[in-house]
Amino acid sequence: MTTSPNQSSQSEAPEENSPLAEKANQVLDRGIEQYQNRQFEAAIESFQQALSLYKEISFQCGVGKTLGRMGYTYYALGDFAKARESSELSLAIARAMGERRMQAQALSNLGNAYRHEGDYAKAIDYEQQSLTLARELLDRKSEVAALNNLGLAYKGLGDYVQAIDYQQQSLIVVQSLGDRQTEGQILKNLGNACYAQGDYPQAIEYYEQRLALAIIGDNRVEGQILKNLATACHALGYYAKAIEYSEQRLAFVRTTEDYRSQEQALGNLGVASEALGDYAKAIEYYEQRLAVVRTIQDRRVEEQTLRSLKVACYALGDYAKVMEYEQQSKTMP
Repeated sequence: MTTSPNQSSQSEAPEENSPLAEKANQVLDRGIEQYQNRQFEAAIESFQQALSLYKEISFQCGVGKTLGRMGYTYYALGDFAKARESSELSLAIARAMGERRMQAQALSNLGNAYRHEGDYAKAIDYEQQSLTLARELLDRKSEVAALNNLGLAYKGLGDYVQAIDYQQQSLIVVQSLGDRQTEGQILKNLGNACYAQGDYPQAIEYYEQRLALAIIGDNRVEGQILKNLATACHALGYYAKAIEYSEQRLAFVRTTEDYRSQEQALGNLGVASEALGDYAKAIEYYEQRLAVVRTIQDRRVEEQTLRSLKVACYALGDYAKVMEYEQQSKTMP
């Protein structure tokens, strides 16, 4: 999770009154709107125009803010090197001007960029600095972001205890703010950290809390959470619950053309049904899976599914079907 740049481009500097500065502000505001609408390439173009205008009138505050927004946008595009470059320039200007809020934002984005590049030590250093400033400024939203990002960095290091500690701190703060969207992100991250640690009961608890929020427009994330819930329940031997979550996931992915997720959900449903001794149901799921994998022409998974069908049919004593699937295996291209 990152904190989106949403502050006004207005300033009290004398340069703000010039026609060129007014034009720069308008272009900057246009870029912010494009960023918020996820038109990242267009936003970069607007920010570059605004940057040139601010530099022309030597308006350093405008330059620093624009560079900060460029950093966020490059980060959103996955260009972490440019995200770092823009954020470092923004940070240098912010420090020279004593603009602590701008510093906190630049530090946060630097931490995120380094984390995605796998340099967790630097990510933690920058996020700690951002956290310190956020707390000094009593900026609770930036505090939430810094704590959560620290948790993500420590998870990247494999230090799940520290990751969970920071994200739990973040959760407490965000719940006091009533920001359900961000709360959902943190609950998902906590579930992921507990899941990676192997603490499936706690992971299930956090995932279920996340699903209970019913956040609109987050279906892809919910699909992933349902997948993890099914896997965690299966690992704990809660096969009926695993089936319930996999069924929910399957219902969702069938509304899309995500055939890979469909075959995965069907495979999990088959395995869980076998674990309950319901081989007839397992066969039903495996046959549906077979049809999907043949659609996407995945020979490896097709072979795996045919093996699963043979085992389930054998368990039911349906040897004719065992031979039928054996023949299909032999005649695969």
